[in-house]
Amino acid sequence: MLTAIIDYGSGNLHSAEKAFQRMAAEANAGDVIVTGAPEEIARADRIVLPGDGAFPACRKELFDHKGIFQAMEDAVITRGRPFLGICVGMQLMASWGREYEDTPGLGWIKGEVVEITPDNPTLKVPHMGWNDLVLDGAHPVLEGIREGQHAYFVHSYHFRVEDPADLLAHVDYGGKITAIVARANMIGMQFHPEKSQMTGLRMIGNFLRWTP
Repeated sequence: MLTAIIDYGSGNLHSAEKAFQRMAAEANAGDVIVTGAPEEIARADRIVLPGDGAFPACRKELFDHKGIFQAMEDAVITRGRPFLGICVGMQLMASWGREYEDTPGLGWIKGEVVEITPDNPTLKVPHMGWNDLVLDGAHPVLEGIREGQHAYFVHSYHFRVEDPADLLAHVDYGGKITAIVARANMIGMQFHPEKSQMTGLRMIGNFLRWTP
């Protein structure tokens, strides 16, 4: 069993690598590698796409690294490998990103990534820090997760899904902010599970055991 965390030049992957390796050892879920090699992505049993920064820049980096997107798309869409998008890696699953300019996403889950606009003027953007999860649906990756457990967020934009059935969890930050989306063999988390203490580690472990 192999889990590939995709390195396409977007963000510091050290903490994610350590968290996934820890939970893979606990779950007896095989090896975890950080890689930008298409051939390693192609042979992986699970795919993780992280991302830090702006949507257009992350999309450009993903497509500029030759062969990475093609290998990921074949693994996830054609062969149905379990996929986890984290932060901007989750946002890239959308149809469109509206950060700085209109940028097409992967279109794996219909919707758009829009700026957070709290209805309370005292709330600052970016949305940064801990927030309590409100669960909107059931999913194997949420096994053992209770309403009100908190996760760590750092973002100014969020994924507004077209189909409410694709929304698994949200948080309240002067309005409803998407936290988790999912469809078929794909799940995305706006927060950083690797930085979300035991709640995040539980979700990582669940993902490594998940068979869609």
